[in-house]
Amino acid sequence: MFSTRSRRTFAVVLAAAALPVALTACGMDGGSDSDKGSSPSAAKESAAQGDAGKDAQASGPFGPGCASVPKEGAGSFDGMAQDPVATAASNNPALSTLVTAVKKAGLVDTLNNAENITVFAPTNDAFAKIPKADLDKVLADKATLTKILTYHVVGEKLAPEQLESGTYQTLEKSTLTMAGSGESYKVNDSAAVVCGNVPTANATVHIVDTVLMPKM
Repeated sequence: MFSTRSRRTFAVVLAAAALPVALTACGMDGGSDSDKGSSPSAAKESAAQGDAGKDAQASGPFGPGCASVPKEGAGSFDGMAQDPVATAASNNPALSTLVTAVKKAGLVDTLNNAENITVFAPTNDAFAKIPKADLDKVLADKATLTKILTYHVVGEKLAPEQLESGTYQTLEKSTLTMAGSGESYKVNDSAAVVCGNVPTANATVHIVDTVLMPKM
């Protein structure tokens, strides 16, 4: 029906027509492989960004109590970072009872002039747990008040990872013990850190929900 030459010509035409289809199919497969190859890379990049975000969060203040810190002004995190610790605390409304106690004990200059210390700062609510008569008695006894307040100060800056475990000497000359993980830490198994890793010009502040009591 067809000559040998005609059959050869027809075969060449079919082959030429099939070639673009084959190339298109290969191109689609190649694109799919490329997409598959880029997905893990994109996922790794996204994960790396996520880890960086976690690291940034871990290096700054953390904890539910941080929400009550003013967003602007001298009492904000940025504002507190500019002042020495006693001055910084005086600008934070949640620490007004502590500031009153520090002033009564005559420790303002001591704390402001210290270098690289950690202060566990009880909130007003922490002091409110103490019966008023007992608190008034302590506030009127400078020696006892000084002993209690200096028990809240460690002579080195404690980073978040150091809060996971360890025993640290205080300026009061006895020790306190840390335990916890993530954003949940306790001091002496009693006082919870509600806003940790707050920077001031000369100290790291960990705000706690309970007043720490040394052995009297």
